[in-house]
Amino acid sequence: MVRELTAFVFPGQGSQAVGMGRALAEAYPGARAAFEEADEALGFRVSALCFEGPDDALKLTKNTQPAILATSIATMRALAAECPVRPAYVAGHSLGEYSALVSAGALSFADALRAVRQRGEFMQEAVPAGRGAMAAILGLSGEQVAALCIEGANGLVVEAANFNAPDQTVISGDAAAVERVMGLAKAAGAKRAIALPVSAPFHCALMRPAQEKMTMVLAALSMKKASPAVVTNVGADAVWETERLREALVAQVVAPVRWVDSMQKMVELGVTTFVEVGPGNVLQGLARRIASGVRVFGTADRDALLKTARELV
Repeated sequence: MVRELTAFVFPGQGSQAVGMGRALAEAYPGARAAFEEADEALGFRVSALCFEGPDDALKLTKNTQPAILATSIATMRALAAECPVRPAYVAGHSLGEYSALVSAGALSFADALRAVRQRGEFMQEAVPAGRGAMAAILGLSGEQVAALCIEGANGLVVEAANFNAPDQTVISGDAAAVERVMGLAKAAGAKRAIALPVSAPFHCALMRPAQEKMTMVLAALSMKKASPAVVTNVGADAVWETERLREALVAQVVAPVRWVDSMQKMVELGVTTFVEVGPGNVLQGLARRIASGVRVFGTADRDALLKTARELV
């Protein structure tokens, strides 16, 4: 008999809508405590931003990042109250890697919150407003998109930033170069090339100033061995060791998110069930496109969480 293995995957984006996490905080003491801990660690009421907005403030990168982390950990605690399943592996998309490290006991919740608050500030400061952009290219392979980035750079920065699915890659860099590559992608047969409403060009060389600052922030953090292992964005490897995890967090500021490789790695390791833990359902959709035959569940609201808990028990 083959033992079924479950992985928890944590989002770095999606559903940054006013009200996120409120229902879980009202229903689960553990979730409510997570938001209270987040407020104390950050020195301001991130819970109020999550529950009440305003929307414009919630969508500022410096606020979005701790808000998603806080909601993801609150969701994890709510799920634990309903279901005793312990994941065999964890992974997080971009910012979600911090949630994954918290869930694996490698990083304290309070330290992670303060780190991602700074991460958001540094990323916002790294590139002047209007200079950078990101776009999603649909219908071409990651290799094709990476080649088009080389062709379209013309002395500027444009790189594959997120390898999200076999036919979906996000590019990031100077706005003019991103627009040029969007045109090249359409000419090459892409189904769509969609400009993304982001506040900064993440996961590309323009983030180098932010990476330098995050190197110092992360060097000062106490970290422990991860249990379970974290499948990292940069290497798509299952990692336990503290220094390798720290290095992965530093590297991912400018390196692409290798989500396809990360998901495939977990399938190779025997994972048959993926649970997206946190707001939104982006990772659920990507999982179905990357790995056929796996079970995929979500926790975006209480109904989804309860359904997932019933399926996992």
